[in-house]
Amino acid sequence: MAVPARTCGASRPGPARTARPWPGCGPQPGPGTRRPTSGPPRPLWLLLPPLLLLPLLAAPSASAYSFPQQHTTWDHLVSPLASASLQIYKDNRNLFEVQENEPQKLVEKVAGDIESLLDRKVQALKRLADAAENFQKAHRWQDNIKVGTPAPCPALRDDPESEDVERGSKANTLRLDFIEDPNFKNKVNYSYAAVQIPTDIYKGSTVILNELNWTEALENVFMENRRQDPTLLWQVFGSATGVTRYYPATPWRAPKKIDLYDVRRRPWYIQGASSPKDMVIIVDVSGSVSGLTLKLMKTSVCEMLDTLSDDDYVNVASFNEKAQPVSCFTHLVQANVRNKKVFKEAVQGMVAKGTTGYKAGFEYAFDQLQNSNITRANCNKMIMMFTDGGEDRVQDVFEKYNWPNRTVRVFTFSVGQHNYDVTPLQWMACANKGSAWERHSLPPPLPPPQEYLDVLGRPMVLAGKEAKQVQWTNVYEDALGLGLVVTGTLPVFNLTQDGPGEKKNQLILGVMGIDVALNDIKRLTPNYTLGANGYVFAIDLNGYVLLHPNLKPQTTNFREPVTLDFLDAELEDENKEEIRRSMIDGNKGHKQIRTLVKSLDERYIDEVTRNYTWVPIRSTNYSLGLVLPPYSTFYLQANLSDQILQVKCKWPDFEFLLPSSFESEGHVFIAPREYCKDLNASDNNTEFLKNFIELMEKVTPDSKQCNNFLLHNLILDTGITQQLVERVWRDQDLNTYSLLAVFAATDGGITRVFPNKAAEDWTENPEPFNASFYRRSLDNHGYVFKPPHQDALLRPLELENDTVGILVSTAVELSLGRRTLRPAVVGVKLDLEAWAEKFKVLASNRTHQDQPQKQCGPNSHCEMDCEVNNEDLLCVLIDDGGFLVLSNQNHQWDQVGRFFSEVDANLMLALYNNSFYTRKESYDYQAACAPQPPGNLGAAPRGVFVPTVADFLNLAWWTSAAAWSLFQQLLYGLIYHSWFQADPAEAEGNPETRESSCVMKQTQYYFGSVNASYNAIIDCGNCSRCWQLFHAQRLTNTNLLFVVAEKPLCSQCEAGRLLQKETHSDGPEQCELVQRPRYRRGPHICFDYNATEDTSDCGRGASFPPSLGVLVSLQLLLLLGLPPRPQPQVLVHASRRL
Repeated sequence: MAVPARTCGASRPGPARTARPWPGCGPQPGPGTRRPTSGPPRPLWLLLPPLLLLPLLAAPSASAYSFPQQHTTWDHLVSPLASASLQIYKDNRNLFEVQENEPQKLVEKVAGDIESLLDRKVQALKRLADAAENFQKAHRWQDNIKVGTPAPCPALRDDPESEDVERGSKANTLRLDFIEDPNFKNKVNYSYAAVQIPTDIYKGSTVILNELNWTEALENVFMENRRQDPTLLWQVFGSATGVTRYYPATPWRAPKKIDLYDVRRRPWYIQGASSPKDMVIIVDVSGSVSGLTLKLMKTSVCEMLDTLSDDDYVNVASFNEKAQPVSCFTHLVQANVRNKKVFKEAVQGMVAKGTTGYKAGFEYAFDQLQNSNITRANCNKMIMMFTDGGEDRVQDVFEKYNWPNRTVRVFTFSVGQHNYDVTPLQWMACANKGSAWERHSLPPPLPPPQEYLDVLGRPMVLAGKEAKQVQWTNVYEDALGLGLVVTGTLPVFNLTQDGPGEKKNQLILGVMGIDVALNDIKRLTPNYTLGANGYVFAIDLNGYVLLHPNLKPQTTNFREPVTLDFLDAELEDENKEEIRRSMIDGNKGHKQIRTLVKSLDERYIDEVTRNYTWVPIRSTNYSLGLVLPPYSTFYLQANLSDQILQVKCKWPDFEFLLPSSFESEGHVFIAPREYCKDLNASDNNTEFLKNFIELMEKVTPDSKQCNNFLLHNLILDTGITQQLVERVWRDQDLNTYSLLAVFAATDGGITRVFPNKAAEDWTENPEPFNASFYRRSLDNHGYVFKPPHQDALLRPLELENDTVGILVSTAVELSLGRRTLRPAVVGVKLDLEAWAEKFKVLASNRTHQDQPQKQCGPNSHCEMDCEVNNEDLLCVLIDDGGFLVLSNQNHQWDQVGRFFSEVDANLMLALYNNSFYTRKESYDYQAACAPQPPGNLGAAPRGVFVPTVADFLNLAWWTSAAAWSLFQQLLYGLIYHSWFQADPAEAEGNPETRESSCVMKQTQYYFGSVNASYNAIIDCGNCSRCWQLFHAQRLTNTNLLFVVAEKPLCSQCEAGRLLQKETHSDGPEQCELVQRPRYRRGPHICFDYNATEDTSDCGRGASFPPSLGVLVSLQLLLLLGLPPRPQPQVLVHASRRL
């Protein structure tokens, strides 16, 4: 086809721009343009639809032939099916009632139910905390307590060969019988509580034995709580000594490697033991910090970051002669998972050089804490300094910034082997209401955060009852297998006094916690009455979701909470930002918005209308929201009266669920819902249907063990879809019209596919509410085409046995008076290969297949034909997500379902640049990724300090701390490396092959602002002087775009390929995000100061390295291939003595 010299509307790769039709290019269709002719009468809904004239503009040449001007409409393909369904609903009007969802009443009721549920847990927490304080106060400390002293079992483990069984005595270890409990998803024993003690704590120490002794009395309180509230799940007391007592007893899930679980490191414990924190960590990176000392500091900083939650704010800086932030963060930022990741990566890049300058480090830290122009916790203020030692006390800095009020606490950590006097560091801590700590080597790990939590907890203890506030945590994964939970926490205070007239004790004994499973909260929310696209959600003061249908973490990480922001759970826009802010502020509200939503399969974007209604959940920091589409304002409720049921003497229409009826009535899939309590669930729908039928033969229609709403609606829809078979489907010859199947899916949970053999290749979800075609059909007017999903990395589709099809579906819209609802979706499945042939005819200059083909040429005044001229023309149907649906090119049939840029990159880019498509990018923060293979780092262990040749030749180096540091590093690296890399979540599976959480970037395309039909030209670029004319037209009442394009005379140029496939990403740039933080509010309580606080206990901590004999023994065990059992250590906590 010759290309005219004059062109209009050329499209070149570049930024998206608004395209326009060509009003002045080429001849326009006139009155004589041929219209499709009508044929003889054909069956109403199965006939091939008549052809509709497209008002296409011809190619820009006076004598040139034009592009095809005809395409099909799809109204007569599915609409009669929808009409028949609509009539059936009206004919059975006496069998159902129309109920209304009143958003404000619904959301207030659910909020009240959740409040009542959580209040019951709060009352149980208070009983436990009060009892624990009284038990400890009444306990008499025993200096000479022995292991044989009656006490509960220290731990229960799955492995009968565990350490406790091997080394414990009968008086100290119990063997229990356990029963499987579905509520706990675990084996439990309700007659006992169990205890877990960290691996690095010696179970026979005086402190631990006394702790076990007085906490034993909590067992009766645990049981009484359960008697009053049988729905209680784990009740846990986390002690400041490291002991965890939990009820009911269950075997501890010890990982295959070293068990590093320590309750004092768990987010729920840390949150309950202190108020929010503003923390600045400063790290000495002067030249004296080398080898193991620097490694210890990096490890210590990362572990310190792990003690912070999303209610805290932090920054990290290094200093020598001057101070500078280790990362791109120039001020305090929220201690969320992603910000802490940035810090941890930046800390690994710290290099030691220069001289020590404490003044520079502390001045930087105080300036950070005094910056009031940023969002921060505004509660506890603290500086954590890591150094190898020094002489300067920088008293002038403290006098300038912190004295006399001492509002900022200072904690110092002396790290590594050195000969410095630690007195100046202890003085800094004691003079600023903090504490000092020493750490000389990798084993043991950094002392638990209890050391600084003890200090931060003093104002809470001194505040007494005022500080006894229950706090609810972020969502996190339960370590004992309960799944996603939130935990209510309450601090437990030491009420003892050393003697008459002595000061009140300032220590926190621990934290009491009670878990609430998210599934228990979800059960309080309406589900099936809201329709497929309605849902309930809840958020906390950080904007993180407690409930949301998109809260689906793909991996388990016990160390980190599950923090999904509401604006990341949905597609963010200004309206949702406003709703989120209002909910965080505890307001009520209602708003109807136009917004974008992703399809369930995350391939499509729909612009929809949604009604948001929200209220606060009183007595908590949560707010509850309800989202409803306008068409879900009403819903059907089956009204199968007692008279009908009694006459039938059985379930009405029950026989149509029996497999024996499938051959004549079509295959029935039923949604795997909880219709009755005794119904056995199964992932196999055939088996689930069998279980359902067996149960229905035993129960009566009004059985109290069944959900009558779900059950009656299921039976109602069974009858309605059966009538659809009887009235319309059964008498039609599907093969004549190249249909593989017809189908209907309903809100009641029925999916009926006809004929029965088509069910063998039916891959849609049997739960309509979880089927992408169902939810999209409800949200879109007209007909939704869904090509078979095909990943670009898979082999092309094989069109064998005529089983590959294209779904075409539409919603049944039922109007009863002024009430409109959409209770079902109906559709057909097109035979892909047959319809690819039909498509050529439908996009040709013939009105039907029997009409003679008309060959057009350059001198003819007629339309080109997508069939006859298929060597010159590319004719395609593309759906609203940019996926190929049909093509006139035989070699593209096996690419149906692929993103069109993978089929024709130039043409897809032109459609995007001409605003036929809009791109939406977002991030999935809950994705799972395969582990990355370790890099080849040579023979040296990771992080090893490697001395230079000059170091080895320097005698002074060998006599310095660096040589000792290197020796320790190599020895400990060999022995303890796997220990410290062990993941406490690794209970099963090889950690090298386990998936880990990651961020994935998602890109979807959807129809842009262009609705008109127009022509444009693709410029192939610099590779040749080649132009390609194309025409595009949105097909009315469908999600399809009809595109006709010339095949370029020259070879295709390399164009910028649009990507739709999900890709691994680091997420949005954190350094930019912190400059515009999302709105949040911190907890309303803060205890960071008390005038009576005693700060004299500020530097008693010590860390002791294990003996050389222990190290050698462990090395021998490793060489023999035996699992190492670390030597227990006696931890001396003078401050714990009563």
